[in-house]
Order: sequence, then C-alpha cells, then structure tokens
Amino acid sequence: MIRRLLAVLALAALPAGAGARETLGVFDRWGAFSDSAPRRCFAIAEPVRAGGASRWRPFASIASWPGQEAGAGRVRNQLHIRLSRERDRQARVTLSVGDRRFDLTATAADAWAPDARTDAAIVSAIRSSRSMSVETLGQAGGPFADVYALKGAATAIDAAAIACLGR
Repeated sequence: MIRRLLAVLALAALPAGAGARETLGVFDRWGAFSDSAPRRCFAIAEPVRAGGASRWRPFASIASWPGQEAGAGRVRNQLHIRLSRERDRQARVTLSVGDRRFDLTATAADAWAPDARTDAAIVSAIRSSRSMSVETLGQAGGPFADVYALKGAATAIDAAAIACLGR
C-alpha cells in the first residue's frame, strides 16, 4: 500500500516534459527517486496526518540537483514542502523536527528553507528525529499542521544523494 502511494506521489511530482524516472527504493514511509531530465534525485513522503483537504497531494521532499544544465547551480539536499492546503500569505510557516524549529520561506502552497545552511540543519535534525510537522494558518485564519513520520527518511535521502553523485 505505501509503495503504491509513493509511486503515485512521485508521478504527481513529475514536471511536464521530464525524462525517465527511476525508483531507487522505498524505505518505510519514504521513497527515493531520480529523474534523467532535468537531472535530479530526491527523497519524498506524504504526511501521516494532513491539516486539511486539498486539490493536490501534500508532500515533503529532499532533493539534489547536480547542475548539469548550462547556468544551473549545484543543489544538495534541498527541502521542499507542499502544504496540504493554501495558507494565509501573512502567516509564518514553521517546521518542527524533534525539538528544533525552523522558519520557512513560502508561497500559498509550497515552503522551502531560506538557505542552504538551513537545509543542512533540517536534514541533520531529520536524521535524529522520529517525526516532523509543518505548521501555519489557513486562508480562513485557522491553524493547521501536516505531520510526517521520519522512519526511513535518512536512508531515502542518502539513496537520492548517492544517485546524483558525480553526475
């Protein structure tokens, strides 16, 4: 069941016109995948509890982009969260991983770490924690949180990172 959900989620995250997607493995609630064009490798999971119904599938991913394309920079272990519903654009978005808290940069439905240093701190916290949650306010002003189990996350992140090494 979880493998099928991760496969559907990975296909939904595939950008239009993208190349072939390779499944690197499924590790508990996290999957690892790589795309050939544009070249990227990522670990991805759905929340175990989402803060609301949505027109899209919420997810958390940690991606590496080796930067083969002209002008593209190398990105390693970058966090991307698709919220379970649109947020109030004035509200803060906070990621809680274990006892650590991180302020994220966000649009209406997506959130990221503000910089590479924060991405590294988040991945480090993920490696030593059991769960994480992203909290904010919905468009109507009510709070919501999307909660993720982290079992298998470190292995999926490593599998994705290794797949993009040297490419």
